[in-house]
Amino acid sequence: MTRGSGNGPLAILAGMTPQDWRARAGTTFETEKRPANAARGMVVTNHPLASAAGAEMLAAGGNAVDAAVASLFALTVVEPMMVGVFGAGHAQLFLPGRAAGPVHTVIDGYTTAPAAATADMYRPVSDSWPDYMEAKDRENTVGLRSVGVPGTLAAWCEMLARFGTLDLAAVMAPAIRHAERGFRVTGYLSECLAESATDLARFPDSARVFLPGGAPIEHGDLLVQADCAATLRAIAADGPAALYGGAVGRRVVEHMAQAGGLLTLDDLGRYRTVERAPVRGTYRGFEIAGCPPPTGGGIHLIQILNVLEAYDVAALGYGTIDGMHLLAEALKIAFADRAVATGDPAFVDVPVAKLVAKDYAAVRRAAIDMAKAGAHVAGVAAGSPHTTHVTVADADGNVVAATQTINSLFGSKAMAPGTGMLLNNTMALFDPHPGHTLSAAPGKRMTSSMAPTIVLRDGHPVVALGLPGGVRIFTSVLQALVNLIDHGMTLQEAVEAPRMWTQGQEVEVETAVAQSVRAGLTARGHHVVPVAHVAGGMGAIMFMDDGSLTGASCWRADGTPIGIGGGHARPGIRFWPDRRTAPPA
Repeated sequence: MTRGSGNGPLAILAGMTPQDWRARAGTTFETEKRPANAARGMVVTNHPLASAAGAEMLAAGGNAVDAAVASLFALTVVEPMMVGVFGAGHAQLFLPGRAAGPVHTVIDGYTTAPAAATADMYRPVSDSWPDYMEAKDRENTVGLRSVGVPGTLAAWCEMLARFGTLDLAAVMAPAIRHAERGFRVTGYLSECLAESATDLARFPDSARVFLPGGAPIEHGDLLVQADCAATLRAIAADGPAALYGGAVGRRVVEHMAQAGGLLTLDDLGRYRTVERAPVRGTYRGFEIAGCPPPTGGGIHLIQILNVLEAYDVAALGYGTIDGMHLLAEALKIAFADRAVATGDPAFVDVPVAKLVAKDYAAVRRAAIDMAKAGAHVAGVAAGSPHTTHVTVADADGNVVAATQTINSLFGSKAMAPGTGMLLNNTMALFDPHPGHTLSAAPGKRMTSSMAPTIVLRDGHPVVALGLPGGVRIFTSVLQALVNLIDHGMTLQEAVEAPRMWTQGQEVEVETAVAQSVRAGLTARGHHVVPVAHVAGGMGAIMFMDDGSLTGASCWRADGTPIGIGGGHARPGIRFWPDRRTAPPA
């Protein structure tokens, strides 16, 4: 690996000089993409057309919320394997520029279990890892019995209505345009289609859209989604009611009743988002704001940072045996706690204050042996890596970080006929064994690892970021923050840097990490498994001291930052009507 040459802005803010962090830097690597810089707004998503949709809203005078919602609707069309209006998600909003007063909040739009769900509705394949979360016949992952009550559409429309400035039809226009006219399939989408083709072929409407002629659409082909466009137009006209009780929802539940699904019109009608306060912690002088339970992303991100804070992480070096060993041990501790403590707070008493407390981190830290791998009561947790993330900032300081999903690639793989809308498979996030923290119950929200995160200093954002990746999400956010704060990387370096992950069993290490480092971890007792990538495409925005914005995406997805510069003309500028009144040359 080679480390690029950056100016380490967060390390400098934390009191290090460029010379300090260069002297303490470990192994190095070259970045694959380049960041974008702008003055008046930044949109970072995992598809260029979705980033362009958000930028279009900013250019039209909209704010960060308008841009984020427009990007998410566009992603349902151009990144259909990852996100949709029938999905789940968490969004963190930091809105100091509102005339009605500042807001810092989290909108929980995660799915819930249908009323007919029970803790023993699935037949588990195994009582041990790695098949612990699997159900017989894959009922919890493929098909209509895997579908949870959707929350994304309700959350996006609520965010727009409460905090946006444009109307629903305006922000949905790019998505409708791309569905009707089509767009060129990327290599990333093409590979995902090839991976999921067998399952998609089981569902006629899904196959008709994505497997025309029986084969997956290929890179460069034009993908037109007429039924999806019609559904989006119905939503633009009728709002979320189109799904939560209206014509679109009725079509879905009719199909459910005919084909063995659980979802009913009453389930859709009862669905509500939940507004929550961000969970907060500190790390080396920075405030870390994350999403609270039912996602475990925010609390366990802060927990791990608390564990790391007592170590001189910078001195250990980036990508070294010591540095990666410490990360692995801290991750195992967090996952052990996540397995028994984190869930839907309406059903589970989650000890949030304890988990994010510095003194609790000190207790857990005492179990770490820097010489060898520990057996930190390995947790069992599941989560799909197939998700997406949007990070947006505008010229008024408003910031949105939103992680959204339909869970697995193409969700349940099923579409309700005539809707063009893929249905989620978030029921797979429940423990198929009854009697556990993560077991299913009617109306219960699934636990995820989503971690849309905003880092502040003196009350002002310095970086906002997030990514897809299931249980690998908050650990990847963690590594990016450590890269920025401890290792002095630039934003581009931090999002692209090779990652590792473990939850107590094997330790996944990206192949870009040197073989000698992987061998050193093995020598300390870790079961190292080289992998092409850990988690998905990270999208981040950094807020510079001069008021400018830097956006960065990594190579693990089609991520593209698009910034807005320039601006309107100075007041008083006009054209001279004729030569007689023109000023002298």
